[in-house]
Amino acid sequence: RWVKMEIFTVDAFTNKPFGGNPAAVCVTRSGQSSIEPAIMQNIAAEMNLSETAFVATLTPGEDVTSSSVFSLKWFTPKCEVSLCGHATLATAAVIFQSLKN
Repeated sequence: RWVKMEIFTVDAFTNKPFGGNPAAVCVTRSGQSSIEPAIMQNIAAEMNLSETAFVATLTPGEDVTSSSVFSLKWFTPKCEVSLCGHATLATAAVIFQSLKN
């Protein structure tokens, strides 16, 4: 089963490309619950950054560009983690700057 998402690579804590602390941000359009953790883990391994964040809206039918309530999960290439600061900030940058929410 295919899941449509956009994937961003963000350098947190810098305004220079290839600086700071990189994180991948995966924005799902169909809701995070539709993506199995094993798929998220495989995507994180493919991205091969210290953390990959997966963000989705919590309100059915809302789009990431207009929602104000989100679900966020973080994966390293090896496992899910309970929190990641720079990937959270990277996700906020994607939502506010790239997606214009």
